[in-house]
Amino acid sequence: MLHSLKACWRLLRAVMHAASGWWTIRFTFPKLSPDQRNARVQAWSRRMLELMGITLVVQGTPPAKGPALLISNHLSWLDITTIHAARHVRFVSKSDVKSWPLIGTLSNGSGTLYIERERRRDALRVVHHMTDALRNGDLIGVFPEGTTSDGRGLLPFHANLLQASISSGAPVVPAALRFADAATGETSQAPRYVDDDNLVVSLWNTLRAPPLLAIVRFGEPQDPHGRDRRAWAQSLHEDVQQLRRETH
Repeated sequence: MLHSLKACWRLLRAVMHAASGWWTIRFTFPKLSPDQRNARVQAWSRRMLELMGITLVVQGTPPAKGPALLISNHLSWLDITTIHAARHVRFVSKSDVKSWPLIGTLSNGSGTLYIERERRRDALRVVHHMTDALRNGDLIGVFPEGTTSDGRGLLPFHANLLQASISSGAPVVPAALRFADAATGETSQAPRYVDDDNLVVSLWNTLRAPPLLAIVRFGEPQDPHGRDRRAWAQSLHEDVQQLRRETH
């Protein structure tokens, strides 16, 4: 009962915080510079984690500025908020997110680039947009697994979006995510959102969980020059695996 009451309180505060983010994006963002918007998104994300009982742990050094392409494993609907709390980046996300109530506005405000995963040729369009954004000095984030996993291993990495790094000359920064029980350090499955998992259930499990750690570990930038994207995807897969192990 106590856990459910605490979860309800966390949910209420999180919804209010999300609503304040929506208001800021609609009415304040037009007056702000890109750097000011990025700082607002990062501060908002940190606060959202706090309200949900999650402590951010940053290991390694986030990229200070763009251009750079950040790649990470994908575990949960919380991943983007966690990475934004550590360092604001423009994520590539599935296109239907932009039509979600409230979430779509927040996603648009954070500079998300959208991809229609059902259309194979849409990846080419997105790569062009990513390349232009990287040439303009942006930080772009992608999940090369293409979907979430249960955290016990990594799905194969798709190589196509790495072409944006090769074409623009922007480095790739590998990163790894893990959610853990704050008291024991053991990996927590509360935020998992895999296959047939229900988003509402995942959210409720996260809110009812004991205090959690959201751990994001950043690796070293990697130069794209002379890379074969398929071989590089396999190499980055191993790098992220190693970063995951180092979060324990």
